[in-house]
Formats: sequence, C-alpha cells, structure tokens
Amino acid sequence: MSDSDPEVTALAVNVAVPSELQWTDVRRDEEFLLTTLNIRLLPDGHVAAKAYGRPTAGGRGAYTSFRVPDRPELHALINRATHRASELWGASKGLG
Repeated sequence: MSDSDPEVTALAVNVAVPSELQWTDVRRDEEFLLTTLNIRLLPDGHVAAKAYGRPTAGGRGAYTSFRVPDRPELHALINRATHRASELWGASKGLG
C-alpha cells in the first residue's frame, strides 16, 4: 500500500438468502426467519457472515444477528456472493 492509497476499513455486502435455503433460529424466546446475509471481508482475506431476518410471528423485531449454520449450501452461497460482489465492484463506474 502506498501513501496515496486510501485506507479501506470495511468491505461488506448484503445477500438475499433464497427461500429454499432460509432457516429459523430463536433469540430471547422469539423465533426469526433468516433471509439476509451480511458478508464482510476481513483484513486477512477471509470472510465472515452473519444472518438477519424477521420474527416469524410478524412485526419488525430487533436488528439481531445470528450465526450462519455450517451447511455446505450456505457456504456455497457465500462463496458465489463474494465472487459476484467482486465482479460488480470491478465494473464500478464511480460516482454518477
């Protein structure tokens, strides 16, 4: 990194979880349907992901993160999403 390179402190993308891969989890006695992943690029080049969703009983609920289950199909979605995000960033046309 040169002195003129800006210091990028975070890279993250939000990804919709296809309906067939969505799952439920419970937090504070409330069940949530997890429908979105937030994927962050870590300084070492690996990624981390958290899941977000809405209460199954309805309403907005709290903005609460959940662990992503260790499922091969979710890992594949995360990998595809990071590669797609890379393509989109690489094709960026800058500010409008």
